[in-house]
Amino acid sequence: MFRLSDVPLALASTPRLPSERVFLRMPNLDDWREWAELRAASRAFLTPWEPTWSEDALTRDSFRRRLRHYMQEWRAGEGYTFFIFLNDTRRLTGGISVSNVRRGVAQSASIGYWMGQRYAGQGYMTEGLAALLPFMFDEVRLRRLEAACLPSNEPSKSVLRKVGFREEGLARQYLKINGVWHDHVLFALLGEDWRAQLVGR
Repeated sequence: MFRLSDVPLALASTPRLPSERVFLRMPNLDDWREWAELRAASRAFLTPWEPTWSEDALTRDSFRRRLRHYMQEWRAGEGYTFFIFLNDTRRLTGGISVSNVRRGVAQSASIGYWMGQRYAGQGYMTEGLAALLPFMFDEVRLRRLEAACLPSNEPSKSVLRKVGFREEGLARQYLKINGVWHDHVLFALLGEDWRAQLVGR
């Protein structure tokens, strides 16, 4: 069983993960309005790739429940959620969630992410994921990160490949997206492969 005492001391406070154009930090209640506005403006863009939104998905109360869940996951070492912000304007662009952290003989987790429509296609998610990897492999000490995307989601597959994920196969009816069970392409990145990439640069 994974215990809070197993979490590295670096996780006692949630970190800010920097990069050239963006930085990552855990969301807080002050982010609600900007998050809700960005998600609302991007709804048609995001809907084909996400689980069905609840009727109250963008309300302050719903956001508060999300935050409570994020913190519970964080404290238990079961998940880590970050928002992505631009360095220059501090504007919210999207988010990354690491969930289903498995310890013991697995030492792995799953990654999901979203990007506001107005910020898509500008490399921000690639940069955000790259900033996340040192934290996940060196601080959280996972060995393997996994991601899945719809076969038709070429931008998502491109992002994963750019940061070093390798395609591993097709999982049939893997996730229920927008109300329908869909096949997904599975990707994974090992910590040792990520470190080898760093040495080779």
